[in-house]
Amino acid sequence: MKPRMVYVSIFISLCSVLVRAQTKTVVSQEDGSSATYLLIHPMHEVEATSKHVQYTAVLDPEAHTIQSVSAVVDVTTFDSGNSNRDSHAMEVIDALSYPDVTFNSTAVIPRDTTLLVQGKLTFHGVTNNVTATAVPSWVQDKLVVHAAFPLSLTAFKVERPSLLFIPVQDTLRFTLVAVFPLK
Repeated sequence: MKPRMVYVSIFISLCSVLVRAQTKTVVSQEDGSSATYLLIHPMHEVEATSKHVQYTAVLDPEAHTIQSVSAVVDVTTFDSGNSNRDSHAMEVIDALSYPDVTFNSTAVIPRDTTLLVQGKLTFHGVTNNVTATAVPSWVQDKLVVHAAFPLSLTAFKVERPSLLFIPVQDTLRFTLVAVFPLK
């Protein structure tokens, strides 16, 4: 091999090591992180929140880029403020058989000040593609990400609950907050 090619190979190897060294995997802190869903019925709306969701991100804090994200939440940790309603919700989604909702990104696409996050969401034993819009805020020693996406109950084979023989809307609206420590 020519000496020039050796130097080029070494340079490329060093660059790839440096690029990998800039990324790190971070896990969200429970304080401030949450997942909330909004369920709509013509007679009322129900909002339930879990503060026990774990988000993981692979990111480059220097370049302020996020390469991938994942999440897991135990469905029994969602609280609407009404234990009877929450118990019924756990029956409807068969929480004993399917206790976790998981998400793994397949793409994180920058769009001006937002991100388009595409991935696979598993809920009620069914995995579907979902797309969320996320807004990252890089503040001092933490990254705070706000995201939102709709979820179709029927797409995940969940029978829509009814009140007075009127079913809830098919779409749950999720809002997420992930707080990642960077130090």
